[in-house]
Amino acid sequence: MNALPSRAESATPALREAAARATRRYLSDRGDCEADSLYALMLAEMEMGLLAEVLKHCEGNQSRAAAVLGINRATLRKKLEAHGLL
Repeated sequence: MNALPSRAESATPALREAAARATRRYLSDRGDCEADSLYALMLAEMEMGLLAEVLKHCEGNQSRAAAVLGINRATLRKKLEAHGLL
């Protein structure tokens, strides 16, 4: 039995806290509670940043980036096109 957490398990709290900080900052900057479609907005923005950074980390290699993300290369290309990252 391995007592050490996996790399993904140990990163989860840090990622969760970064997302929480970004959400707090966004809501604070808005100054009101009328954040329309916040869920969709946050997912789109997080996805775009994630795709861009992983692609940069993989030096533009889409096959490697797809593997890192755990998605199919065709799915990655579709998402990159949708976000204007191609």
